[in-house]
Amino acid sequence: MQYNRLGKTGLQVSRLSFGASSLGGVFHPVDEMDAIAAVHAALDCGINYFDVAPAYGGTRSETVLGKALRGIPRDRYFLSTKVGKYTDPDKYGDDTLDYSRTRIRASLKESAERLGTDYFDIIHIHDIEYQNRKHTEWALSEGYETVQELKREGRIGNVSFGIYPMDLWKRIFAALDIDAALVHNHYCLNDTQLLDLLPIAKPSGIGIVNGSPFASGLLTDRGAPAWHPASAEEQRFFHAAAQFCRGQGTSISKVALQFSSQHSEIPTTMFSTANPETVKRNVAWHNEPFDMGLVTEVQKILSPVFNKEWHY
Repeated sequence: MQYNRLGKTGLQVSRLSFGASSLGGVFHPVDEMDAIAAVHAALDCGINYFDVAPAYGGTRSETVLGKALRGIPRDRYFLSTKVGKYTDPDKYGDDTLDYSRTRIRASLKESAERLGTDYFDIIHIHDIEYQNRKHTEWALSEGYETVQELKREGRIGNVSFGIYPMDLWKRIFAALDIDAALVHNHYCLNDTQLLDLLPIAKPSGIGIVNGSPFASGLLTDRGAPAWHPASAEEQRFFHAAAQFCRGQGTSISKVALQFSSQHSEIPTTMFSTANPETVKRNVAWHNEPFDMGLVTEVQKILSPVFNKEWHY
């Protein structure tokens, strides 16, 4: 495993990092023992950065990740979680957004208890665009100020956001002092808009975390989960791309992971799984050179939805 400096955070993070959303059954039901084994497989493969959120699985992901990391020396990994978004564990998509000082401080304490730690290397302010952006300004003011306070107090190491819309990213990069940025679904086979942020991030020292190399399930043979906002017509192009890859003796997942994770100026690419064998497979794929000609053909198939932004 190779490691890169994550901007001005100073963290030397693995080129592949582990997103723990899958541990809470966000994409499909999972076995807890398999989920714990997946975390251990990631550590064994040299992955040293783990990210989670209280919203994932209605705290289930944090609880399972905490069990997996129990007994692992804290200096073996970097850890981030998120604040501001909270999901009903029995109703995926039933979210409460709260960027108040009181809730963020309580949330951090609750996450620390679930994860068995007293320190987070990064905190991401989560999904500030949800619910038609009615809470965005709250997140950018009180939410942001509170996380900066936590950094000054030494409770956390670095301040970040974890969001999707490109227009909000450009606004944040221009107006706020952040250390990192968890940008999801914007550097994958069907969307490369993250490249527009790199020239802004580099001089500011913002460490880019590239999330969702599989486009939240669109770039897999299994296909997207039921909650994905892409229409059936739009998903048809992804099914065609997957079929094309099978015809070439490979899989859309392999092409997607390789393309997304091997850009030289992106410090780390974050994938999620609750299967230890998938962890090992992804690391092996990442270490192989990819076929740019094949990527070009896949992107032609996906051209009708290229750089399409969905309303999550």
